[in-house]
Amino acid sequence: MPLPDFIEIVPLSAAPEVEITVPGSKSITNRALILAALAKGDVTLEGALWSEDTQVMVEALRRLGYAIDVRPDPGEPGNRTLGVTGLGQAIPAGGTTEQPLELFVGNAGTAARFLTAFLCLGQGVYRLAGVPRMHERPQAALLHSLRELGYRVDSESDKLPVTINGAGPSAGSCRVDIGESSQFASALLLCAGLGQWQVGIYGESGTESPYVAMTTGLIETFPGGGGLAIEPDASGGSYFWAAGHILSADGGRPVTVARWPGSGWQIDAEFPARLPLSGSVSRQGDLGDSIMTAIAIAPLAGETVRFTELGRLRVQECERVDAMRTGLANCGAVVVESGDTLEISPGELHGATIETHDDHRVAMCFATLGLKVPGIRIKNPACVRKTFPTFFQKLAAPIPGGLGATLLDEQGSPLEPDQLAAD
Repeated sequence: MPLPDFIEIVPLSAAPEVEITVPGSKSITNRALILAALAKGDVTLEGALWSEDTQVMVEALRRLGYAIDVRPDPGEPGNRTLGVTGLGQAIPAGGTTEQPLELFVGNAGTAARFLTAFLCLGQGVYRLAGVPRMHERPQAALLHSLRELGYRVDSESDKLPVTINGAGPSAGSCRVDIGESSQFASALLLCAGLGQWQVGIYGESGTESPYVAMTTGLIETFPGGGGLAIEPDASGGSYFWAAGHILSADGGRPVTVARWPGSGWQIDAEFPARLPLSGSVSRQGDLGDSIMTAIAIAPLAGETVRFTELGRLRVQECERVDAMRTGLANCGAVVVESGDTLEISPGELHGATIETHDDHRVAMCFATLGLKVPGIRIKNPACVRKTFPTFFQKLAAPIPGGLGATLLDEQGSPLEPDQLAAD
């Protein structure tokens, strides 16, 4: 049964004391799928996220000819155990100039960028396309770097759709600007070993970028065969840390997340340490995607909080700076936008209908706020399928499986947890 067009969140009267499980990291899952395909032999990925973004990656690899076995994860319904048979250098061939092998990536930036580099190592012609928003998102710096390495990649606008003429491994060097997305560097680094590429990285902290560091760390530890346990998604976990904090009478953290990541790979693992919010929070240096969670609950903080270096949010699933500012303003928040900074002051909030712009994180951020503020209605809640299909089930499931919240449909009728999967 599909989710309704709107979901209203009924606030909880108090913070539950509960430990929540969340699905595996999207960022690690899609990186690991590329590395597993490049490995020789069988690799098992345990705790892999099973969502729209990871499913389009699995389907693209299957369409290329990779065998991927998908099994349920008994410990977390939002995960799967993935068995990938890697082919090493033998990347399956593409099509012809007249009939390229077509691959669809939806709105998954990781799949779009990682596969663009990956397919250069194949032979033949491939064409990557996605949804209209993915065709608006940046790709130029990655394409320029691949051309610098000698590959032919054709695009009318240096965005998707893109046609890739695979030429196999070809030793060379390039530089890539990650000012718009660190995924450009990650795409090149994931394939650099087989491709014999030397990759220079600049912009937005270069090799010190948290997501670039995640990629290099994963490459260094990735098994050539055997298994990899994927840690929970810290960005997804941030909503539950935030929920417990805003519902707690003393500003504590009664809601915790099981197996909280300790590898250092996910910058959003720092989210609990940022509570209570104060001072200034940087998207570049302090938090990744979870800065949106912090922005959503900032009006409930005891002081004005500044969120800085938000420019990259403007070119992601939607124009996220505008979406967060507008959504909060509609709820009565005092929000001042200046350049790529939002300054949010404490204030009284009220309910509103939130336009999610088909952005999973906008939906989850405002649903979290709705656990405290009455009358928040989430439009197009099914967009959470992109990275966290079981999110609303986690909100509504009885303790200890969830927070025990009540969620209402358009008619004001309560929804049961089994009606809340964003399939």
